[in-house]
Amino acid sequence: MKLSTFKQHLNNLNAVNFIQPNGIYVPRHFHLTEAGLITKYFIDCGGTVREEKVINFQVWVANDTDHRLEPNKLLRIIELTQKLFGNEDLEIEVEYQSDTIGKYGLDFQDENFLLTAKQTDCLAKDNCGIPKELQFTELETSQGCCTPGGGCC
Repeated sequence: MKLSTFKQHLNNLNAVNFIQPNGIYVPRHFHLTEAGLITKYFIDCGGTVREEKVINFQVWVANDTDHRLEPNKLLRIIELTQKLFGNEDLEIEVEYQSDTIGKYGLDFQDENFLLTAKQTDCLAKDNCGIPKELQFTELETSQGCCTPGGGCC
């Protein structure tokens, strides 16, 4: 989800709710502890230099269960930090603690923000030296092909 879409949704909400990919709500008393721009410069396996930029929100939960981040306060925080983003309308990534720091995409449904699972991918499939017939599809990896006993290794 891009920043402009996130802000549009906030303008129409009475409460900010995030739901994890497993269907469990992030506790309502979460804090937004960071809002920033992450720029990643890298070379893919095909030798192409690339740049990715995302707006990153870090969501953190403490024991202050009376805390609530209301939509209008979150909009004010975004307004303060937008100059860091160069006023670019970038995709949002949300960091949230699970077994380790999880990085999630963002979607929206029924007045809730959905933390969506992110996947790794080869950006240079035509250049990386793995024949097309040996490249896994998202369907194959989601069905456990590359898991122990999955039958592909």
